[in-house]
Amino acid sequence: MSAPVLSIRDLCVDFTSSSGNQRAVDHLNLELRTGEILAIVGESGSGKSVTALSILRLLSGTNISYPSGEIVFYNGEHATNLLTVPEEQLEQLRGHKIAMIFQEPMTALNPVFTCGDQVAEAIRSHFKLDEKAIREKVVELFRQVQLPLPEKIGSRYPHQLSGGQKQRVMIAMAMSCNPSLLICDEPTTALDVTVQQNILLLIKELQLHHRMAVIFITHDLGVVAEIADRVAVLYRGKLLEEGNVQQIFQQPTHPYTKALLACRPILHPKGERLPVVSDFMDDNLEEKKRNNPVPTVVPSVSSVINQPILEVKDLCVWYPVKRNFLGKPVEYMKAVDKVSFTVHEGETLGLVGESGCGKTTIGRTILGLNPVTAGSIHFKGHDLTNATAKQRMPFRRDMQLIFQDPYSSLNPRISIGEAIGEPLQVHGLVKSVKEKKERVIDLLEKVQLGASHYHRYPHEFSGGQRQRIVIARALALEPSFIVCDESVSALDVSVQAQVLNLLNDLKKAFSFTAIFISHDLSVVKYISDRIMVMRAGKIVESGPAETVYHQPQTEYTRQLIDAIPGISAG
Repeated sequence: MSAPVLSIRDLCVDFTSSSGNQRAVDHLNLELRTGEILAIVGESGSGKSVTALSILRLLSGTNISYPSGEIVFYNGEHATNLLTVPEEQLEQLRGHKIAMIFQEPMTALNPVFTCGDQVAEAIRSHFKLDEKAIREKVVELFRQVQLPLPEKIGSRYPHQLSGGQKQRVMIAMAMSCNPSLLICDEPTTALDVTVQQNILLLIKELQLHHRMAVIFITHDLGVVAEIADRVAVLYRGKLLEEGNVQQIFQQPTHPYTKALLACRPILHPKGERLPVVSDFMDDNLEEKKRNNPVPTVVPSVSSVINQPILEVKDLCVWYPVKRNFLGKPVEYMKAVDKVSFTVHEGETLGLVGESGCGKTTIGRTILGLNPVTAGSIHFKGHDLTNATAKQRMPFRRDMQLIFQDPYSSLNPRISIGEAIGEPLQVHGLVKSVKEKKERVIDLLEKVQLGASHYHRYPHEFSGGQRQRIVIARALALEPSFIVCDESVSALDVSVQAQVLNLLNDLKKAFSFTAIFISHDLSVVKYISDRIMVMRAGKIVESGPAETVYHQPQTEYTRQLIDAIPGISAG
């Protein structure tokens, strides 16, 4: 058996606020050995990121305390308790012996320094090398993480790189000092499935090559199946279950682990209600029901083809990227290039593809948020192609958008009651403050919130709750057409299941038509009647959801399906 690298013993982490102490990590015990990948799994709030940040003591402030426990790091013959070691000594370990890859590379990278400078800084702080040797090492690191044009990409700034490329820069920075322990905190959560697959393969290759120990934090057990040797399942700060990957996947013992495994959309056909954590964790349920919940079937959309509600023909959305000396565009980036499709009343059309394929641009262009270069858009027989704001006003109420990031689409200074009620006032649908409040509370109840939430602000809600609030606001005007733009992509798998169930229920209640945009084909297959696959601004494949998923006609669609992490459903 290989030597231990890290031992977490009886760790407790408390946060202090005006309302008292809140325990984020509760008597946690874990051990990690050389060359091992340990996945720490759980929902948001389970304590996994707090544990990771505690290893490097990155949780600062007077409101955090460690009532008990120790985190022991083994550096050769030396054992160091990271919770008590002096700050100067800890700085020598950070980045050098223990490195970390953060979830969001755009906020982890400094926007005013080039990517090369940021990696060079990490090397410079731990090694006495001349500038030429540092530059050569940076290029070699960029080559190891398979960045394009490694000699040139160092001169670019973070905003000039794609999400996957920024994450590779973060990996290069983490690997720059050959650490013996690498901590990966949800490094693939918001990435396309194909980019995610490449990042997982890269981390695995680097781990094997350098014989590192890796802690991989995620909420997705599908990702765990791809990369981990051993799994630790956390729930509300407690360790519920631990074992090797095969054991956890095939013989989970705790109801919570069973819930995380069962709620993935890939395992369920369209129309079957997704199980959620509460189905498994409710102590009042019989054991049989808890272990094998009977799914409730929701009626799927009728196979009868209804009248078209939206007709898009030869749509082009081009952006100039090069101009001549007179300012006339001579070269374009073709975000959407001659795309044609029809959406029928009551249908959910799934639009899938990698970042940059044009799917979000299509959704925003239909709603009038992007200008049309060429082609036409007809909604309920009305030409909206080049409609002015005044001409579009009658249709604003009927066409709504559910954004990807609910936090940035809600005003932090306005209570959620006011945020949901605002469109009702703007469109003159309520005559008094009392009527507005009654309508908003009814909407909150429809999305499984309540009247007690009316006066609360966005920061007081979890990610899943905020997504419900945004859905309630979109439904306030009772639209007949909704664009869901990556509305579940950043959610925990269990919260994602709740939101997908909610969308199915609301679709039945409100009878709206939807375009569901996502990079995850397993989610799109579950929620959609038809699927369109996009690549580089064009539609490469379309058809019934089950047909596209199980019998793809193009190599690109097959690649998207193959990249879905974990065990596929037959």
